[in-house]
Amino acid sequence: MPSALPDGDPAPADGALSTPALATLGSAPLGIYVHVPFCRVRCGYCDFNTYTIPELGLHGASIDTYAGAALAELDLAARVLGPGAPAVSTVFVGGGTPTMLRSADLVRIVSGIRQRFGLLPDAEVTTEANPDSVTPESLDELASGGFTRVSLGMQSAVPHVLRTLERTHDPANVARAVVAARVAGLQVSLDLIYGTPGESLGDWRDSLEAAIDLAPDHVSAYALVVEDGTKLAAQVRRGDIAPPDDDDEADKYEMADQALAAAGFGWYEVSNWARSRAAWCRHNVGYWTGSNWWGIGPGAHSHVGGVRWWNVKHPNAYAARLAAGTSPALARETLEHDQRHDERVLLGSRVVDGLPVDELRAGGRSAVAGLVADGLVEAEPAVREQRLVLTRRGRLLADTVVHRLLAT
Repeated sequence: MPSALPDGDPAPADGALSTPALATLGSAPLGIYVHVPFCRVRCGYCDFNTYTIPELGLHGASIDTYAGAALAELDLAARVLGPGAPAVSTVFVGGGTPTMLRSADLVRIVSGIRQRFGLLPDAEVTTEANPDSVTPESLDELASGGFTRVSLGMQSAVPHVLRTLERTHDPANVARAVVAARVAGLQVSLDLIYGTPGESLGDWRDSLEAAIDLAPDHVSAYALVVEDGTKLAAQVRRGDIAPPDDDDEADKYEMADQALAAAGFGWYEVSNWARSRAAWCRHNVGYWTGSNWWGIGPGAHSHVGGVRWWNVKHPNAYAARLAAGTSPALARETLEHDQRHDERVLLGSRVVDGLPVDELRAGGRSAVAGLVADGLVEAEPAVREQRLVLTRRGRLLADTVVHRLLAT
């Protein structure tokens, strides 16, 4: 089951934002996230807000009508943000499996963003994709329609690991998809998962080497987390599958960082590496640095000027609200000063540019020397630049670092 949405205050039916929130629009980049909630099968580890076609029934949202619903929410976004909205700097289409939609529909959504807001000349426009769900022709159509980047869900190169994750793609199709994306002129990112039960260190090394051999621009590597309510959680609870092991995942993270660094990739966020700064995922950087973004789609989250809101989860309820001319937002919250500070520390400490020490409260500033002494924070940036940057060990213990920085 997809994870539950948070509690919050009721969201207005017209989606209106306060004047102070709208006043921030010109001071930060604006991103658009588009959530496509469709999957052919539900992977056992996934708790994202996704649905197979049989789960949705015959009425409401569908693959054929989804682009129209997304464009209706873009109309709402244009009305709410008004003429003060800047041109969009990043678009990220995620899911689910976005490429279950026709390429023409994905292009139609991007064209809708361009028509309502404008796209900056160097805008980054990404779609996630399952390696089995793209063809040379579909990737050409995406590139011609304004997409600049594709993020392929590789996860592993080892068949038995993919089976445990219930990933259905053929590992050989990853290479085919990368070649086709390159020919189309798209940047390529590969997503990997480590720590799957039954995955040996040798298996993980094979996956890393396979990914590096494909020469992507960007690699994301995430530790497997057993989320409540998923099929994997039930299997672990029954003892059918062993839970991920923290020490094993730490070893695999270190292996990934070493292998990727040796291949010319630099880390820029705890779970993300790129060949150059130009290959960073700028959309995600916007999340980590507190920029503004509007989330399109069921269950999508948005943030503008310290106001955060989230849409109803079910695609049919989402489509029904838009058809009735009302906002699909279920609830919202206005972040207090302390919340914004804590999130800034949590996210800013995870990126290679680091967190300025003067943004910490007194207790956090006093903790920096101890973090350097414990080998969790790089000494030179902390001393010379008054900037907190995690060491490799600090990245493994990022939650501990944040806890110490927020201690009063």
